[in-house]
Amino acid sequence: MENFVIIDIGSNSVRMAILQIESDGSFKEINRVKNDTRLSEGMGNTKLLKEKSIKRTIKALKKFKSIYSKYENVSVHAIATAAVRQAKNNQKFLDEVKKELKFDLRILTGNEEAYYDYLGVVNNVQMRDFLLMDVGGGSVEIIHVRDSKAINYTSIPIGSVGLSEAYSLTDKINASDLFSAQSSVLEYLSRIPWLSKTKHYPVILIGGAARALARINLKKQKQQDPNDIQNFQLTRKQVNKTMEMFLKRNLKTRQKIYGLEYDRADVIVGGTLCLTTMLNLIDSKRVVFSEGGVREGLILEYINQKY
Repeated sequence: MENFVIIDIGSNSVRMAILQIESDGSFKEINRVKNDTRLSEGMGNTKLLKEKSIKRTIKALKKFKSIYSKYENVSVHAIATAAVRQAKNNQKFLDEVKKELKFDLRILTGNEEAYYDYLGVVNNVQMRDFLLMDVGGGSVEIIHVRDSKAINYTSIPIGSVGLSEAYSLTDKINASDLFSAQSSVLEYLSRIPWLSKTKHYPVILIGGAARALARINLKKQKQQDPNDIQNFQLTRKQVNKTMEMFLKRNLKTRQKIYGLEYDRADVIVGGTLCLTTMLNLIDSKRVVFSEGGVREGLILEYINQKY
């Protein structure tokens, strides 16, 4: 039996999952931990990781190590996505991780992240043709899936944290800033030539903003466990109504929304804006949520290669 540890260092949070893998390749998750470290905070146009953000993240990784070190036969697989990928000083971060944690960190390219998103989702959804979106803190991965195959995929360097900081979407929001942010998202999306082939496709949504959006609406409906978001659906109208609720509130009152994590209230508008812009652009009528993503994709690849 192998204890497989996967650590995912994102722009907004770091996550760890520990899975027990049996000799026949079957596996089960035995532990999952998350820490909101906001690694990309303050990067802005300089694209430099700040010392405070690095220290927060290293501290969280040390806590993770104290957990997985209690297990036997551990293999650690650590990845980093948009914040580290985009940072001009990412080597400094890699060196500190190596020094403090004694493991190598793999920086995924945007296309690799998109592909692993696809692997982690495709077998867990109830449809064969869809547009997959992973809205993260520093990037958005977009995958065109037809007949359950990834036809096209890409990554664009915008996300919930970057948009919210760049266009003052964190607290009280004015129309001018919102319009500027939306125009920026639309400009990036308009450069993707194959998006026109996904007209009217349902959007499968993953990532932190997705989980928040799903939980808020699940708690409103009180029909199922708000943490069980797999295959939960919202219409475009419901998404727009939720966005309207966010826009009417400042940060303090947004933090009180039932189902929204306190630490995500300042970036939820930026994250949701990526979705609403896409829904309008491809004239999609519904959003379907999935628990899968890059971590699940990497786990499946590892098991298929080794067992």
